[in-house]
Amino acid sequence: MKRRVVITGLGAVTPLGNSVMDTWSGLCAGKSGIGTITKFDASDFATRIAGELKGFDPLMYIGKKELRRLDDFIIYSLASSEMAVADSELTITDPRADRVGVVIGSAIGGLATIEKEKTILLNRGARKVSPFTIPSALANLAAGHVSIRFGAKGPISCPVTACASGTTAIGEAFRLIASNYADVIIAGGADAAITPLAVAGFNAMNALSRRNDEPQKASRPFDLGRDGFVISEGCGILILEALDTARKRGAKIYAEILGYGTTSDAFHLAVPPPGHEGAVRCMHAALQDAGIDSSEIDYINAHGTSTPLNDQFETEAIKTAFGSHSRRLAVSSTKSMTGHLLGATGSVEAIITTKALETGILPPTINLDQPDPACDLDYVPHLARQCDIRIAMSNTFGFGSVNATIILGKYSE
Repeated sequence: MKRRVVITGLGAVTPLGNSVMDTWSGLCAGKSGIGTITKFDASDFATRIAGELKGFDPLMYIGKKELRRLDDFIIYSLASSEMAVADSELTITDPRADRVGVVIGSAIGGLATIEKEKTILLNRGARKVSPFTIPSALANLAAGHVSIRFGAKGPISCPVTACASGTTAIGEAFRLIASNYADVIIAGGADAAITPLAVAGFNAMNALSRRNDEPQKASRPFDLGRDGFVISEGCGILILEALDTARKRGAKIYAEILGYGTTSDAFHLAVPPPGHEGAVRCMHAALQDAGIDSSEIDYINAHGTSTPLNDQFETEAIKTAFGSHSRRLAVSSTKSMTGHLLGATGSVEAIITTKALETGILPPTINLDQPDPACDLDYVPHLARQCDIRIAMSNTFGFGSVNATIILGKYSE
């Protein structure tokens, strides 16, 4: 028998706000967090827009001395974890510290640090490279720093499954608790890859939107005029907890994690297969793990990247996986407002799905002005919708043929 796993704390920094509350308010208002890149001079780049954090003060969470030693993706993880732990009112003490784990994924890790220190190496020589270069660059150091900060001595890991990293982290944390390897896990994903190399690299793949004159309209999932995703940064952290542990300490319960599925397309590094059959198997695997029928799903937070192939193939996959029920589902892509947070996107969208279950509000898909005839589901266009939902699904798909799906439900005794 699997142990039941619930969500007791949430923390996030996103292009829409530096807290879960601000992010959720922006989503419900249909607000876009996309703007012109300010982190570097992008005037010569084909893409000059991104979803950057705004007004974020790292000194609220980290001292000045430590700040200089950390890449932004680690800083965002520490900040979001502080929020989530405080929200959960979780206290980690020695007798139970080895039952508390950390699983934080990242698609790219400390790319900004690598770029900065490589420039120093070339211009000033090897002796000027910081001794904190490698600790700032390693993808698993977000989980490492969070573990040290809170004294969490249980399982620790860092899934690196491209854009699915955040969902993979939550799914693997869910499995660890359900299988009694841990009682509590700080789980999520983080990335801070709005850098010259990342933007140039994604541009070289023709993956990014080039709607530079209309940043807030650039991310337009399922719209006929979509031309690529918008790269963003941020972090989402959830406190996952065994139900019996949460009950004993009287924790607030936001939602329950019911199931997790992950598959490979085994097809292409960056292109989904026609019909997105790997995604179909992934959704079926999550449904089977949850022990529910597809007809019980009320809402899907779609991967919905605003790329021509993904949006069409994800639509086909949902139709295949859900059959006639796909016409009764509400589906939305909140990337239309947040952009694509790479390894953080799955965990941020898990938080969004949790809030949808808690509040009965479905966030919209904005910029859906001219729906693609091949994308013909109910995408909650333009405006948030009041809808009491019981069970919801969140999909994320990543480079390297990886798919990950989690299913969340309203908590019930």
